[in-house]
Formats: sequence, C-alpha cells, structure tokens
Amino acid sequence: MVNPVWVGTLMFGRVPIGVRLYSARERRGPVLHQFQRGTADRIRYVRVNERTGEEVAPEEVVRGARTGIEDEYVVLEPEELEDILPAGSRTMEMRGFLPEGAVDPLWYASTYYASPRGPADTEAYRLLHAALDRTRRVGAATVVLREREYPVLVQPHRGVLAASTLWWPDEVRDPDDVMPPVTGAEPGKGELELAQELVRALSVEWDPGEYEDSYGRRLTELVRAKARGSTFSHRPDRSEGGGEVGAIGEALRQSLPNRPHKRGRAPVPRRPATVRAEARGAAEGRRTKRELLRQASELEVPGRSRMSRDELEEAVGRAGAGRRR
Repeated sequence: MVNPVWVGTLMFGRVPIGVRLYSARERRGPVLHQFQRGTADRIRYVRVNERTGEEVAPEEVVRGARTGIEDEYVVLEPEELEDILPAGSRTMEMRGFLPEGAVDPLWYASTYYASPRGPADTEAYRLLHAALDRTRRVGAATVVLREREYPVLVQPHRGVLAASTLWWPDEVRDPDDVMPPVTGAEPGKGELELAQELVRALSVEWDPGEYEDSYGRRLTELVRAKARGSTFSHRPDRSEGGGEVGAIGEALRQSLPNRPHKRGRAPVPRRPATVRAEARGAAEGRRTKRELLRQASELEVPGRSRMSRDELEEAVGRAGAGRRR
C-alpha cells in the first residue's frame, strides 16, 4: 500500500463522503543519477545564497514571488499562504455533472484513485459510484493539492472512483500561441480516400499490453550487464520499406495490406509492429508478453501489469517452480 496524497471530504449534494486520494500512476525503470567522472562521488544539489554562495538551512528558506518588476520580489511567510487557502481546502464539492467524454484529454493533468476514508463512508461511496456509472456522468469540482487549486473530475473507473485534476483555461495553450500556422492545399480526393482506407485497415482495439517500454527494458538490461561486469549491445530493428517513395498516393498504396501495387507487383502483406514482434519472438522460441501476462495472471504474480517482458518471464518462471514443489 502507498500513502495517500490527499485526505478530505467529497460532497455529493449534502451527502459527505470521506475519501483518500492515491496516485494512479508511477514512473518505472532505473533512475539515473549524476556522478563526477572517474569517481564514485554523487553530484548533489544544495540550497545556496546566490549572493554569498553559502549554503542555506531548510528552516531558513521562505517563499517569494516576483512583483512584475524585474528583480523585485515579495516574501511570503508560511502562515500567510495558509491564510489564503480556500475555506474548504479539505473538501471537494461537486458542483455539477457532465456527460462522459465531455472534457478533451488535453485538459487532463493527473489522475488519482479515491477510496472511502473509513467503513462509515462505504455506503455513500458505493452509491455515488453506481449513480455515476449508470447515468454515464462525471462530477465536476475543485480540489487543493500540494498548495495548488485544480479543477477536478470525479468518475467511476475500474470499479472505484477516480479523481482527475485538470489544467485551468489560461494554462492551456492554443496552437497559434506555440507554433506557426499550418498552410498548404487541402488533400486531394483520391489521396484522402486512400488515407481513410489505411486508417480503417489498420484499426485496432486499445490494448496497453500490446505496448512495451523498449528503451526502459534495454536500459535495465544495460545496468544489469554492467553490474555483472559484462557488456550489452543493441542492434536497432531495421524498418521495412525504407526506400524513397515519390508521391503520397503511392506511399499510401504500399502501406495498405493485401492491395496490389502499381505495375502489377505482388502485394507485400504488412502486419502491425506488435504482430511482427510476436512472430519474431515465436520464431526464436520466446513467449510473447501477452502470453506471459496471461500465465502471470494464472499464477497470481503480484505487480505483473508493471513488469517488462523479461521481468515477466523471470517472475513466471519463479512462480511456476514454486508451484511444482
């Protein structure tokens, strides 16, 4: 279990529900630190006074903000910051309910799982979950997290309530604010039809198990190899069909599976990268990540959803050996 990031009250009308928020995500893989070359000495960052260069003790550090005038700041004491927190800083009051999918993914910042704070909150918690689930609605509220206030959406997810913080309107940039305008002619009818056909032909269901953090896996293998005193080398896969294609239309035709190419050439079936990877793994006698996830589920391997393919293979092997004893 992990520590909650927020403990407070979720207001469903006049029904108070005590909840705890837990982060729904965590970053995986090796953490890279900094060292001075040729030594085992870690590089550390310390708080220093930029004028004197002397280190400052944590208890001597206060917050400050720029006034709008260059190099002019005001100091803000902790009690002053505490005084201006919203009156209900430990309360999420849902002010309205939106249809599912009403908020564009661009607005989402972070997501947390919400659990009942205690047994007395379970009945109201389950009632809210069921009501949102059956009406296909999400609750809109605000919450104060880590000294910042956020808009938040409360919705049923994986059998529990989830609370997703959002960006404020003035924090979401328009494309024109950050990039030059996109110019050029509208796509031609023939090319557009080919593009739509390619999208339909390669449409798939979302399955996160089909994706793998290949860089994180190779970084883990590199760290393990160097820890054993050995070496690790990686040969990147060569992409198929790397030749130049003059026209977009011809490139689209070559991308379509089971479609004759120009000049009567036989089509070369193209499979999604995940299928090619599975076929390559099968040819090498290796189990695919999907197979390993299924076996890990049958063996009740903890933490399996966060493991790489190699970690799954190792964990499944240990768990299978334990059952055979």
